[in-house]
Amino acid sequence: MKTHNLRTHRSDENLERTSQLAWAIAEVAADDVEVSDDVSEMVINRVIDNAAVAAASVTRAPVAAARAQALTHPVSVNGDGSTVFGREPSRRVSPEWAAWANGVAVRELDFHDTFLSAEYSHPGDNIPAMVAVGQHVGSTGRDVVRGIATGYEIQIDLVKAISLHKHKIDHVAHLGPSAAAGLGTMLHLDPEVIFQAIGQALHTTTATRQSRKGQISTWKAHAPAFAGKMAVESVDRAMRGQTSPEPIWEGEDGVIAWLLDGPEASYDVSLPERGEAKRAILDSYTKEHSAEYQAQAWIDLARKLHNEHPELLAPGAIRSVVIHTSHHTHFVIGSGANDPQKYDPSASRETLDHSIPYIFAVALQDGEWHHVRSYAPERAGRPDTVELWKRITTEEDPEWTRRYHSLDPKEKAFGGRVTITLTDGSVITDEIAVADAHPLGARPFARANYIEKFRSLAEPVVTVDEIERFLDVAQRLPELEPHELADLTFTVEPGVLASVPTTKGLF
Repeated sequence: MKTHNLRTHRSDENLERTSQLAWAIAEVAADDVEVSDDVSEMVINRVIDNAAVAAASVTRAPVAAARAQALTHPVSVNGDGSTVFGREPSRRVSPEWAAWANGVAVRELDFHDTFLSAEYSHPGDNIPAMVAVGQHVGSTGRDVVRGIATGYEIQIDLVKAISLHKHKIDHVAHLGPSAAAGLGTMLHLDPEVIFQAIGQALHTTTATRQSRKGQISTWKAHAPAFAGKMAVESVDRAMRGQTSPEPIWEGEDGVIAWLLDGPEASYDVSLPERGEAKRAILDSYTKEHSAEYQAQAWIDLARKLHNEHPELLAPGAIRSVVIHTSHHTHFVIGSGANDPQKYDPSASRETLDHSIPYIFAVALQDGEWHHVRSYAPERAGRPDTVELWKRITTEEDPEWTRRYHSLDPKEKAFGGRVTITLTDGSVITDEIAVADAHPLGARPFARANYIEKFRSLAEPVVTVDEIERFLDVAQRLPELEPHELADLTFTVEPGVLASVPTTKGLF
């Protein structure tokens, strides 16, 4: 890996283009290095993972709205168009709108892969744009795999180096550039074109974190889809010879100076050297449960406590629960956020999925977590759950914060320690470092788990034959010919989408 020092430059310094971070990323994207077998296999896993959560969300209102928008934008010229999850492959739309619709479907349930470091990310958000554009232009499966590998690499490298949330900037500001870079790889574009696309993609995808604060709205699922859509449009514009703001990160009025740590700040961003394989996808991890990633380990611990300590389940048995955890868990999804909505039984699903007090209460009582049942309004409003929920608080523990930020994968942790005080004065404590499905967890996810996740989530809306057909195509992704890439989608059973209410919009 090569480290690139990043700082603000005055306009009169005339920072050379080849010294800018966007150019360094473009060169990584343009490097035709081969994808290793283990990376290719993980790309397949994540394509299956994305489709699984898209199937589970296909009838939800935000997904239906995004799909309806996409279907009003027919195939654009210079290509064959792209497929939309749930619809038959013959129904094609313009690629940027397919990236939009499928991106919302993938993110809606907060149920796909994650990487956490200086910043937060769901690098699987890169995939919808790659597949949509690949279908439109007739890419091979190998090129799609290469593009996805680049998208993961760039997003994870940025996430390791640059904190956005510290400045209340939404994490999709790392997704716009990574998706643009991945598209550049897939399309075999020159560094100059990729450089311009990265600049526009970053410029148009910086937004505040209010989308993940307070009463969280349906925009939470749309935000990464918007970044993917902007990446597609940025690449199209750059291919037409149009230029973008530069230096986008380092400029006097650029991202570092005004959105991040200010004109005196500097960052070190490590990127692969020429000829070095892009392997960052192997550092990421997926979700067994439909909830914010920091909740994954806590659901597993609550499930364990449910099974091992039946005394916790008696009505009124618990006086208090204190979760000692990392800065992020405490201040973003814990009581340290000071969001009253995180304790509100009438809060939106998006808000509940960012409330560790709610999630721990339900998982402890039920001994499970389900992407529908655990968020149902009647479940959130159950009196005994509300009583327990309001007795759960979080506290930051410096040691768990340190482990959260550790660069050593064997030490990096996303859990903590829980102290449960019962009404009789007895105390139960336990701890967990990583989720069971994490590569270092009790039951690491492997191909069979990804396949089972797709089957279980798709079965309510997709026929068995269609499930097996999709899994066959997905597992052959690196060998797919251009005409086969359109099959990398799924169709739901007749009548499923017809029963989903939609409202009319502008398009």
